[in-house]
Amino acid sequence: MNYQTAEQLSAMKLHAMRLEYARQDELPASEDLPFDERMAMIVTAQYDARQRAKTDRLIKLASLREPTATLENIDFDSIRKLKKADVARLSDCQWIKNGNNLIITGATGVGKTYLLSAFGRAACIFGYSVRCYRTTRLLTDLTIGKGDGSYNKLMRDLVKPDLLILDDFGMKQLDLPMTQDFLEVVEERYHHQRAIAISAQLPVKEWPSVFKDPTIADAVLDRIVRNAYRFDLKGPSRRPTVEHQPADAGDDSSNANNYTEGK
Repeated sequence: MNYQTAEQLSAMKLHAMRLEYARQDELPASEDLPFDERMAMIVTAQYDARQRAKTDRLIKLASLREPTATLENIDFDSIRKLKKADVARLSDCQWIKNGNNLIITGATGVGKTYLLSAFGRAACIFGYSVRCYRTTRLLTDLTIGKGDGSYNKLMRDLVKPDLLILDDFGMKQLDLPMTQDFLEVVEERYHHQRAIAISAQLPVKEWPSVFKDPTIADAVLDRIVRNAYRFDLKGPSRRPTVEHQPADAGDDSSNANNYTEGK
């Protein structure tokens, strides 16, 4: 291996190319490969490394509530009423590019957050920017922002990502200021044709009850529901179950929580 070439690759921060160059140098069989093929392998190594780094960065910035969730690991037990074909149709994330929305409803613990996060992770892999928030926390931050001057910046930040994930919508009725803030977020993203993915325990038909102003409720639902793909998950809760033990039982690892996919 040419030491100067290796050092130059490192200086240019082409570390994957340097490692592949060294790997080929240590593998005698590589000598029988044509130069073009060896060069292609070196370039591919760097390209793949940068793509992985970009994906990892997007996933980190997304702040997904289930960052390891994947569409490949979804449980399609028939009791969940979740069809493989429906998930497959959305797995290429074209709905994000088209500015469509995604609504996931179902009782607590059936896997709404997991499914949201799996689509969010898939979006990152395809190179889309994603941000995830708990709905009530986001609206609280917007309320605080009006007092400390960060409101406009936060609102701009909510428009930027290709996909905005709003988890746990409808956990409580929104007061009028929060209702207006929610409409502002939805309206801005609708205007810029940016996708929203939202989860809720309440079925969509009951969403108007979350808003104190029925006019605002109509405006929000028109912008979210009209062009949304929808999943209504069924089945029992999939949250971890805890086996209680006596106070003197110690920390025996055999009593670990039983965990299944999703929240």
